[in-house]
Amino acid sequence: MFRTALRNVLAHKARLLMTVLAVMLGVAFVSGTLVFTNTISSALQKSSAKGFDHVDVAVTPKWKDAEGDRVGKSHELTRAMVDDSARVPGAERAIGVVGGFTALADKDGKLIGDGFQSQGGNYWGTKDPRYPLTEGHAPKGPGEILLDSRTAERTGYQVGDTVRLSVDGPVLTPKVTGIFTTDDGNVAAGGSLALFDTATAQKLFGKPGVFDTIEVEAKAGVSEAALKAQLDKALPKGVVETQTGETLADEQAETIASSMSGLKQGLLVFAGIALFVGTFIIANTFTMLVAQRTKELALLRAVGASRRQVTRSVLIEAFVVGTVAAVAGLVAGVGIGVGLRSLMGTLEATVPDGPLVITPGTVGTAFAVGILVTMLAAWLPGRRAAKIPPVAAMSSVHAKATTKSLVLRNTLGALFSAAGVAVILAATTMDGSDGQAPMGFGAVLLILGVFILTPLLSRPLIAAAAPVLRAFGVSGKLARQNSVRNPRRTAATASALMIGLTLITGMTVMAGSLQKSIDKMAAEAIKADYVVSMANGNPLSPDVARKLEQAGDVTATSPLRNAPSRIEGRTEYLTGVNGATISDLTDFDVTDGAFKVGGSKIVADDETAKSYGWKAGSDVTVAFEDGKKQKLTVAGIYRGNDMISGIMIDTATLAPHASEPADMMVMVKTADGASSTVKDQLEKALGTNPAIKVQDKKDLSNEIAQMFTLMLNMVYGLLAMAVIVAVLGVINTLAMSVFERSQEIGMLRAIGLDRKGIKRMVRLESLVISLFGGVLGIGLGVFFGWAAGELLGTRMATYELVLPWGRLAVFLLLAATVGVLAALWPARRAARLNMLQAIKAE
Repeated sequence: MFRTALRNVLAHKARLLMTVLAVMLGVAFVSGTLVFTNTISSALQKSSAKGFDHVDVAVTPKWKDAEGDRVGKSHELTRAMVDDSARVPGAERAIGVVGGFTALADKDGKLIGDGFQSQGGNYWGTKDPRYPLTEGHAPKGPGEILLDSRTAERTGYQVGDTVRLSVDGPVLTPKVTGIFTTDDGNVAAGGSLALFDTATAQKLFGKPGVFDTIEVEAKAGVSEAALKAQLDKALPKGVVETQTGETLADEQAETIASSMSGLKQGLLVFAGIALFVGTFIIANTFTMLVAQRTKELALLRAVGASRRQVTRSVLIEAFVVGTVAAVAGLVAGVGIGVGLRSLMGTLEATVPDGPLVITPGTVGTAFAVGILVTMLAAWLPGRRAAKIPPVAAMSSVHAKATTKSLVLRNTLGALFSAAGVAVILAATTMDGSDGQAPMGFGAVLLILGVFILTPLLSRPLIAAAAPVLRAFGVSGKLARQNSVRNPRRTAATASALMIGLTLITGMTVMAGSLQKSIDKMAAEAIKADYVVSMANGNPLSPDVARKLEQAGDVTATSPLRNAPSRIEGRTEYLTGVNGATISDLTDFDVTDGAFKVGGSKIVADDETAKSYGWKAGSDVTVAFEDGKKQKLTVAGIYRGNDMISGIMIDTATLAPHASEPADMMVMVKTADGASSTVKDQLEKALGTNPAIKVQDKKDLSNEIAQMFTLMLNMVYGLLAMAVIVAVLGVINTLAMSVFERSQEIGMLRAIGLDRKGIKRMVRLESLVISLFGGVLGIGLGVFFGWAAGELLGTRMATYELVLPWGRLAVFLLLAATVGVLAALWPARRAARLNMLQAIKAE
């Protein structure tokens, strides 16, 4: 039986090649994802571990928990603590560290690297072991900095050059006094690092004389644990906490692995979709291969082979095919991993250097996926073939599915579909995240139900195309009949395309609806012409608001300043605004009272007011950041949104209590409205700052929607894999269908149907099957997009369903194109059949 199975594999090389390709694509995607993420994760972990080479123990401040009316904040690390750390017996040296966001502009004035990876810090004394100088000298005073060597190489900056940078708003123009090397992971990933002297860094990033961390290096022979114990005794208890360098490196590695897990899971989901689609093709292929060998298998049964042996022979074929596909998929996956890493380089999202990581787990996963998926898909056809009695198989009475099996299939499909729809509809009434899991479960049930019902649905839907097919004469009529002749095969072929288009359509409907909702939110809530903020989302210096107030064309401004407070024993962030102008810059729907902010009057969004039981006129006692209390009155309650919400208070009331005032954004209204000229004027008023964004309402909505657009483009690219697999499935089905109908095609040729007619018949059959899958996929995708939108609408009041008719038409055209392309080879093969040999074929 083993030799028979191998002979059958070699006898159907061309047909099994399609199955190998389908499995190979899925395996390649899975192994490529694992190689790519493992390589990047390993490189980042090694890079971050190097950053702790000079850290045996790190001292950080403890956080004071919020209690009663006191707002929580951290303790402070002072220079005295640095000196105390350096004096413990096991310490070689102790370094006070301070740092934060530093936007550095290149010679064209553009921000270098990603805003979140543009960092600044302090250089310790005249020689800092963390940052070896390659040229120049240590910085002295606010007018001097050091640059990392990678940034200097990328930008062309040299010692003596003047650079433009910003920490929280105002533009600084220090001189580069030196270049240093570093193993900092942010720099290796395309960011920049600028170093100031310690006093300047403390003033820019925090408070004078205060550090973020104290890094302590042990003397030779002193362990990290021993040094940690000494520091715990020497430093104030309850004020600081200590961690060994090994612990820090392990935590960093876990953080990196955790951040990579999201990317890995996302990519593996699409790999799973490709495999899921490929499973239909594998099952379809083995079903047809077994059907074509029914008499051969019956003969094996007649000469003594048992049912188990017949099933085993089919599974051996699947094992061989799966092994070949797994090997090819693993090799292709390594290539995909290398390609994705190179792609990140071209997108300027570089990663640290490091070897390609191919773990035993990746190899094992590739073989497990390839072999198990193939064998599972082949098991049912093999089992079905083994159950056919030899006499029935020889006379082909088994060919048609029984009425009982069809009734059972349709009943099961109807139950799954009804359950799926019911669960999805129930999930749309739930609140936000609570409905996500039920909706996902309902979607799986509905897709399975529709797949099971596809043979039943194929007849009426394909029959609807009959008027169009009649225009193609005999070829069109034959194509329609061939499409519904074997509903199960048609269903399996169309389902592969259906799943891919379901996901593409659903994501497109969601993205279009979200874009419209965000535009509507920005238009309804904001009357300001511009919103000014930091490039990385950090707070702005109050100097920015003051400069904007003095700009010539500006008629009204208001900062949005966040400050912690305590209300009824809970920590609540207040939003400081300019009470005189905020109503001119925003336009919220007021549900109770009036939108008036000033003095002791505040306004609150409806969610916050509901949580406290407030109404217009309610008195509220607020404990500010400095511990002082004040009674405030709720003047009005407004309907907040995802852009702006919370408790608004006049900055004049808030400012005396804020220790470090910082604005999250500044809203600006100008006399001439939004225009490119006015925008340029505002940017110049702020010193053409690389760290600051000046955005109008359209820019704001585009920035928010950019994330969805990027995700959608990724989905299009990744789901192209599933579409490719679906194309292979259509080719496979048509090729086998042509082989099965060789005698019939020969008869058609003999009675006068020419080669063009044969080609047209096969192409139309392929087109009908593909469009059938496309219609089902688009219909399901629109339903899922609507349902997901209903769930999202519980949290986004401006959500509105938008059907992108243009893109839906493109998707249907894509399905048609798949059908046309997939039919090229089978149609050519059918037309070239020798009619006499085909008529004699069994």
